[in-house]
Amino acid sequence: MTEMLNESEIETLHRGVVGAGLLVSVSDRGFFDTFKEAGALAKHVAVARGNSESPVVRRVAEKHGTGFGVATHPNEIESETLDALRSSVQLLQSKAPGELEAYRTFVLDVARSVAAAAPGGDEAESGAIAKIEGALDHGGEQPSPDAT
Repeated sequence: MTEMLNESEIETLHRGVVGAGLLVSVSDRGFFDTFKEAGALAKHVAVARGNSESPVVRRVAEKHGTGFGVATHPNEIESETLDALRSSVQLLQSKAPGELEAYRTFVLDVARSVAAAAPGGDEAESGAIAKIEGALDHGGEQPSPDAT
C-alpha cells in the first residue's frame, strides 16, 4: 500500500500531521507549554511509528523533522498545514482510500494530545482543531455556506 506513495507524497502527509500538532500549539502560545506540547507531539508520532496498524501511518511517522522552520509565522503554519491536510485527503482518496480514515484519526489524535498536554487555551485550541477537522473532512473542497 505504501509503495503506491512516493517520497514527496509521504512528505505532504507528514507535513499535515506535524503541522496539525504545531497549529494547535501555536494557537495558544506559552513558553513552558510549548515544551510540553512538543513532547506530546513527538511521543504520539513515536507510538504510531511502532504500533499503528496502518502502513501509511507508520511510514509517515518514520519521517523526521517538522517541515517548518523555527521562525515560521503562525499564520504560515496554519495555511500550509491546512493546505497539506487537504492535499493529503485528496491524495489518499485517489491512491489509498482504505488508509484515509487511519490518517484522519492519526492527525486528530496528535492534535488532541497536543491540546491536552498543557492546561488552558481551550478555546483557541478547540478552534484550531475545528480547522483541522474541516480540512480533513472537506479534502480541498470548501464547504458550501448552506452546509450545516
